[in-house]
Amino acid sequence: MMREGRGSSWPRQVTDAPEPPPAAPPPGHAAITFIGHATFLIRIAGGPTLLTDPIWSDRCSPFAFAGPRRARSPGLALEALPPIDAVLLSHNHYDHMDVRTLRLLDPPRIITGLGNAPILARNGIGRAEELDWWDEVRIGSAAITYLPARHFSARGIRDRGWALWGGFAIRTPGGSLFFAGDTAYGGHLARIGAEAGPFAIGLIPIGAYEPNWFMRTVHMNPGEALRARAESRTATAIAMHFGTFKLTQEAIDEPPRLLEAARDAAGLPPEAFIVPRFGQTLTLPLASPRA
Repeated sequence: MMREGRGSSWPRQVTDAPEPPPAAPPPGHAAITFIGHATFLIRIAGGPTLLTDPIWSDRCSPFAFAGPRRARSPGLALEALPPIDAVLLSHNHYDHMDVRTLRLLDPPRIITGLGNAPILARNGIGRAEELDWWDEVRIGSAAITYLPARHFSARGIRDRGWALWGGFAIRTPGGSLFFAGDTAYGGHLARIGAEAGPFAIGLIPIGAYEPNWFMRTVHMNPGEALRARAESRTATAIAMHFGTFKLTQEAIDEPPRLLEAARDAAGLPPEAFIVPRFGQTLTLPLASPRA
């Protein structure tokens, strides 16, 4: 159900049908729960349980009373989360680094890019480990590599580019996953595919791209996201960064519609690039043919 906002192609609120609680994955699989925007719960059979860019706050803003407000509630309640081994934090924009949520989570580890630990420490959040692009740490049986992205960082008007931004490869004995973070289309995707792929599963952004002449240097449109799937050598892509916060001018339902049209036009099956329901858990094999 949608409640329309005045003069907007985005509703004030979308009420999604409830999804069943996520189940643990069977051997050889990962369970991926779409919570909203770029927030996913990732549970890997025999491996770690991870959260990406967690935001449960009502607004992605430095203020509780102003800034982009959620059109959809989180697909899973914070209290319903299983124990988390680590948070993967792509960069410091407010829709990705939400200090209110991180304080509530109090995760045992946060893996992020260079320059982000001091921001977190100033907000009372410790245990952050900083990586440069292509640096690697281990979380249990998984190797976590920080990957390049075409984007930028800023928390205010005077710190643009002071901290690093990126995505992550999650490599396990059973197979690999790709979390692209926030990125525009670019040559880094082919390099990621060549040096860190192939990936059984990839979490790839599809929204916040209009006007395209302005946003194309920081975000992908659905057609570019489809190319990103191929160039990163991802077998099954899962769409993200859509339908949660109104950051740009496209309608709330446009990114999924355009992605599905582009996927169909390319002759790809629906499972090649999935648009998840909010709160949906996708249980997918970690072993996949070369993408």
